[in-house]
Amino acid sequence: MALYVQKFGGTSVGSVERIKAVADKVKRFRDEGHQVVVVVSAMSGETNRLIELAGQINDEPTPREMDMLVSTGEQVTISLLAMALQKLGVPATSYTGAQVGIQTDSAHTKARIQRIETDELREDLDEGKVVVVAGFQGVDEEGNITTLGRGGSDTTGVALAAALKADECQIYTDVDGVYTTDPRVCSKAQRLETITVEEMLELASLGSKVLQIRAVEFAGKYNVPLRVLSSFEDGPGTLIVAESDEEEDSMEEPLISGIAFTANEAKLTLLNTPDVPGVASRILGPIADANIEVDMIVQNVAPAGDYTDFTFTVAKGDYKQTMKILKDQVIPDLGGGELRGDDNIAKVSLVGVGMRSHAGVASKMFRVLAEENINIRMVSTSEIKISVVIDEKQMELAVRALHKAFGLDKDSVESE
Repeated sequence: MALYVQKFGGTSVGSVERIKAVADKVKRFRDEGHQVVVVVSAMSGETNRLIELAGQINDEPTPREMDMLVSTGEQVTISLLAMALQKLGVPATSYTGAQVGIQTDSAHTKARIQRIETDELREDLDEGKVVVVAGFQGVDEEGNITTLGRGGSDTTGVALAAALKADECQIYTDVDGVYTTDPRVCSKAQRLETITVEEMLELASLGSKVLQIRAVEFAGKYNVPLRVLSSFEDGPGTLIVAESDEEEDSMEEPLISGIAFTANEAKLTLLNTPDVPGVASRILGPIADANIEVDMIVQNVAPAGDYTDFTFTVAKGDYKQTMKILKDQVIPDLGGGELRGDDNIAKVSLVGVGMRSHAGVASKMFRVLAEENINIRMVSTSEIKISVVIDEKQMELAVRALHKAFGLDKDSVESE
């Protein structure tokens, strides 16, 4: 007998028929003798509907009231799924995040889990019940409902699996695993049987939407076996594992595990900024104060140590606000400088632990892009990642060319 925490996303519970299908799937696990905790999201489209309703009432609703509102979406789903399970003869109890004891901080709309009370959960499981928990939400020390941010149900699932020391956390979604890249962009993308937590963290942070990055962080921190599966078809999915400690395995690691990409990027450049100590802080400080995250940063070498150019990227949604901060605060503080911006860019990234033991990945990447006449605007690297900024209109071409060049196409794998 094993203990599974199973998380089903919005599309998996998007209708009464799909909720019934989830109940059937859960029942099969319980019939095999396993204990099951189910975490669900709101039905697909429901959270957006609630946000739109709020907008019709108040252009600037308080974060606390937004949490009160959007958390109701999951409450509908848990009750319906519990009813569906009971209809099948499976004893089931539904709980909101607050009821199950998911304690968070007080950062409304983006709260972080601090601890989870599991005594009541374990009692229900020991009594043979399936426990159905609302994802995405918790409660702070003052009893206020909080939410964990978009995609927070993944985090709820992994956090519960960690607290309960579950044998596996299974994330059911509308894809049957983690792919080498998005199959909608590259038809020859292949499903990975396994991927390391480290690689999945990079892919999630670089634009892959399969898993929320905080969920992967939880899995890595608490050593939770994490598997991505399809809600709509049977299959092994993709198992996310800790990296092997065996040195000999490194020679067998695939060079590249996946290619992530995102068009949610904007680039800003301050020309002719003083090349003096502290100037980077004076540029980025006001941006950080506005809670805007900066991604890639490039500072050119200044001739004769006089002036330099400072370039960085932010999320496209923060582009206009960042431009305003630079114009109104930073440039006057620096005593001048010319500002340029571009929100028609994309970031394409190669990810793979195999980079640690192979040289020449960057040069090959640059050569492939050059052969496709794709100009590189910025470059960023880490131990297992290389990212480039290019024109947005060339993003899909770059992904397909790199996918083929690094042997990730299905045809390449099948011929080996």
